[in-house]
Order: sequence, then structure tokens, then C-alpha cells
Amino acid sequence: MHHQHKVVHLTSVHAAFDVRVFHKECRSLARWGKHVVLIVPHDGDEVVDSVEVKGIRISGRRFDRMTRTAWSLYREALRQNGDIYHFHDPELIPLGLLLAARGKTVVYDIHEDAPADVLHKDYLPRRLRRPLMWSVRRLEDAACRRFSGLIAATPTIAERFYPINANTVVVHNFPMLDEIAPNLDSSWNERPPAAAYIGSISERRGIRQILQALAVLPPGSPAQMMLAGPPSPEGLLPELEVLPGWARVQYLGVLDRPSVANLLSRVRLGLLVLQPEPNFVNAMPIKLFEYMAAGIPVIASDFPLWRRIIGEAACGLLVDPQDPPAIARAMEYLLSHDAEAEAMGRRGRQAACELYNWKSEERALLKFYSKLLEPDASGGQESEQLSRAAANPQRQYQGQVPGTAPYSWHPIS
Repeated sequence: MHHQHKVVHLTSVHAAFDVRVFHKECRSLARWGKHVVLIVPHDGDEVVDSVEVKGIRISGRRFDRMTRTAWSLYREALRQNGDIYHFHDPELIPLGLLLAARGKTVVYDIHEDAPADVLHKDYLPRRLRRPLMWSVRRLEDAACRRFSGLIAATPTIAERFYPINANTVVVHNFPMLDEIAPNLDSSWNERPPAAAYIGSISERRGIRQILQALAVLPPGSPAQMMLAGPPSPEGLLPELEVLPGWARVQYLGVLDRPSVANLLSRVRLGLLVLQPEPNFVNAMPIKLFEYMAAGIPVIASDFPLWRRIIGEAACGLLVDPQDPPAIARAMEYLLSHDAEAEAMGRRGRQAACELYNWKSEERALLKFYSKLLEPDASGGQESEQLSRAAANPQRQYQGQVPGTAPYSWHPIS
């Protein structure tokens, strides 16, 4: 009788129906015929799209989440007796090590550069951040030698781990093309003069610069800002609502996936002006590729990697993310040049269809799993080669508003 492999995904940080964890990885593995269990903070147990969701109770406090919640995850993980354990959060590294010590096959899915992120944790005293960063890096490096394999969300993250664990692959967080698609039912000039930002709303992600840009738009400009996502920290929203630029904002709260797709089908551009922190400069945020998949032009921070991606697709404008007037000029340009903006959106969609979509990443994920479950199975290197190529920004793209000098970026240390 054929044995159905059981794959157990674990997270203490992400929501039950997180896009990368549930909608992409878990559902892809379930379609492949695996018995997939997701142990996650959630109210109750249920089966969704052939994925068995096992809910555990959590505390909102960070220390409790890293102790009680992790222990609850570990006990449930042992009860599941999986063939592969796949965890998604740095705080679950001790759990991963315990499972590995029991002889389990353990995969660590590395979404971000955790050590670099320590430098920007507001709850940590500033004088402790750099020593903690190096401590976290050493601990993470040592632990990753013990795991059966590593999955990195970007080539930059993977480059750090290739020497540490030879079984490291890149699985980008690219969009699902059947979920987000251009609106073909109405003409471009029927759309309202609106920009969108979808995602975590925080100072690190440029919300103050966006509002300052909205405030310096000409008084007669009809531009609007459609803002969706959770504020971080939670108390940030009242501070933003009193700023002058907020008069142009329509805050939509946290949207589900169909509502995200609907919003992107109605606006004329997407904004992504993350600040030049080390963790962002080499990031490949899902928002960028969702904007491209939706067929709308992008206004993005002029980082070398993003210049490469946007440049090869010719699908947007690059700006100094710390210069609100530059952001405002880019918005005015795209909102007043319909034909050019629409053409940028079409080229972005084409690039998403050819390169930046989940279908190609799903193949990389399943090949990685095949090697773990059947060591003699052959595995391809297409996705890794693409990833390494994307990490080498050589081509120069002149994607500024005409007459604007290129931005010379300097990371915030």
C-alpha cells in the first residue's frame, strides 16, 4: 500500500491563512498528494483546501509566544508524527532543533534576514541591538547546520546560507496569477485617479513619506490614496490621521485576498517606498510583484535590485524613498500620462506571467521536497539560477520622472 507522506508546517507568528505559508506552500503540497498539517495560532481545527489546520491558543505577549506557544506547537508536532517538519519563524529554531535531535527531517523557511531585523526592533534598547544582531546571527548559523534543508525567500538570504547548509534553495514569494489579474472590463481612463499601498503600515515602510507626498500635491490634483493593511505599531494610526496628507487617504483596514485583487483592479498605480534599511534594500516584497501581476505601474524605492527588476520590465518609476516631493512628482506623472502608465502596467503583467509567478516557485518547492522524501530523485536548478541572476543588478534603468536625477541610495545602518 502506498504511503502518503505527512508534511507538518508550524508557525507561531503568521495567521492561519497566510499567503506564503497556507495559500502557496501548504496548498501546493496538498495538490501534490501529501497529507499536509498546519499547526498555527487559530480558533479550532478545520480542513481547508485539503490542508488540515490545527489551531493552538496563543498569548499576545511576545515572551509567552516564544515559550508557551512554542511548547504547545512542539507537543502537537510530536503528536502528528510527520515525515517532514517545516517551520517558518526564527523564534521556533529551538523547536526545530528538538525535532532534529529526535531524528526528524526538519526544514527552516527563512522569510527575512532575522539578524538584520534586530537592528530595527523598537522595543529593544538601541545600545543592545548590534550585539544582539551578532548573537542572533551566530545562533542561527549554528542551528541551520543541523536542519535537513533550508528554504530562503530571496537570493540574498540564500547566499548567506549556501556555505552553512548545502541543501538550501530559493522559493520566492511571487504572486499566484489566477488570484490577481488586470481588469479588462473597463478602460484605463475610467479608473479613479488613485494610488494603492497594501501591506503593513509603518514608518519603516514609508508611510510618513507617503503622507508628506500627498500633502505637497497641487491643491487642484484629484489624486487619492487607497491604504490597506494593519498599522505597526497598533497606536500609529491616530498619529497619521492628523497629518495634512491624510485628507487624500481612504483607509480600508485589513483586506482579504479577493478584496486585495479587487482594489488593485481599480487603481492606477501601486506605491512601494520602503526605507533604505539593510533588510529592505535586498528584499523582494510580494507587493511589488502583486502590483505587476495586477497590471498597474509601480512607484518604488530606487534600490539596485529593484532597479534591475523594474528596469528589465520597464514597469514603473524609481524614487528616493526619503524624498516626499519626488514621490509626489512620480504620482503626478503617472496620473497625468494615461497611455504611458497603462503601457507600464501591461509590461509589468507580462513580466509577472513570464518570470515572477508562483507556478515557477511551486516547481522549486516540490523538487526540494522530492529530494528530501526520495533522495535519488533528480532535482532541477532553474529557480536557483533565476534567483542568482536576479541578485546581480547590472543593467542601468532610467526609470525616473523625466528631468529628475537618479537617486543615490545609502542604507540606514
